Amino acid sequence: MASRVLRAPAPNEAAAVLHSFTNHLLYSLAKDQYSATARDRFMSLALTVRDRLIERWIATQQRYYRRDAKRVYYLSAEFLMGRALANNLLNLGLYDTAREAMRMMGIEVADLLEQEVDAGLGNGGLGRLAACFLDSMATLDIPGYGYGIRYEFGMFDQEIKEGWQIEKPDEWLRFGNPWEMPRPEYWVPVGFGGRTEEHFDHGRLKVHWAPAEQVIGVAYDTPIAGYGNNTVNTLRLWRARASEEFDLSLFNDGDYEKAVLDKNRSETISKVLYPSDVKMFGKELRLRQQYFFVACSLHDMVRRHLVAHKSLDDFADKVAIQLNDTHPAVAIPELMRIFVD
Repeated sequence: MASRVLRAPAPNEAAAVLHSFTNHLLYSLAKDQYSATARDRFMSLALTVRDRLIERWIATQQRYYRRDAKRVYYLSAEFLMGRALANNLLNLGLYDTAREAMRMMGIEVADLLEQEVDAGLGNGGLGRLAACFLDSMATLDIPGYGYGIRYEFGMFDQEIKEGWQIEKPDEWLRFGNPWEMPRPEYWVPVGFGGRTEEHFDHGRLKVHWAPAEQVIGVAYDTPIAGYGNNTVNTLRLWRARASEEFDLSLFNDGDYEKAVLDKNRSETISKVLYPSDVKMFGKELRLRQQYFFVACSLHDMVRRHLVAHKSLDDFADKVAIQLNDTHPAVAIPELMRIFVD
C-alpha cells in the first residue's frame, strides 16, 4: 500500500506553492502580475499542482514495474472527469495551502477554480462512472489505467434562444489543457480495410493483413491522483493523426482540397464525441472511433507487457481488461487477432 500523506501542512508550504505559482506565471506563460488574466492565474496554479503530481506519478509507475504488478485496464468511450484542479488539490491535501498562498497575492482560489473548463469527454452516467472508477482505483492503490479518445470537441455546449435549445460545438481544448502530457513516442499505427495475404513460413501457412488505410494514434496522458496517498495512475487518451500530412505533389499543383483530403478523413476520428449516426457515414465513423481507440490501447498493453516479459504466455496473469458498456466490445476480436497473428 502506498504511504499516506494526510498531515498538517508545513509552515513554509504556502510560500513554496506561491514561489512555484509565480515562476510558472513568468516562465511557463510569459506573464507578470500586471498582464496576467484570471485564466493565466488558473493555469499557473494548475501547473504548480501538476508539478507535485509528477513526482508521485513517476514513483507510482516505477513501483508497479518493480512489483511486476497485475494491471487493470479500463476501456471507455467516455470519461466525464469534471474540473481537475479542485479534485487534485483535495486529493493531495493541498487545498488549504493553496488558498493561503493565493491570498498572499490577493487572489481567491474559488475564483480560479471557476476558470477551468470541464473536459468534454463524456455525456452522462457512463462517463461519470468511468471517472469514478479511475479515482477509486488510485485511492485503493490498484495499478489501473484508463484508455479512451481525446475528442477535440465534446458533446455540445447548450444555449437557450427564444425557449429552444441550441447546440454549439464544445471547444473544451480552446485554451489548452494544463493536465495532459503529450507522449508522441508512443504512437500507434491503426489499419482500416484492405486485404489479407497468405504465405508459407517454414512450411506453416501464415496470413498477413495489408490495410488499405492507416491512421496514427498519438497518446496524451493525464495523471489521476488517489485521495490521501501517493498513488497517481494514468488516463491515456488517443488522438487520431494522418499517417501523411498531405500529398505534396497535389498541393504544388494547386489542388489544395484533394491534397489534404486523406488527412482530414483520418483526423475526423477523434474530432467529436458521438457523431450523429442518422446517416451511414455517422454509423461508420462511430465504428471507426471504437476500433481506433481499442486498437491503440491493446497495442499499448501488449507493448507494456513485453517490457517485463519475454512472451504473451502469461498475459492473462498480468492483465485485466474492463470494458465500459458495449463501445469497446470490438476489443475482444481485436485481442484474438493480435494473439493469432
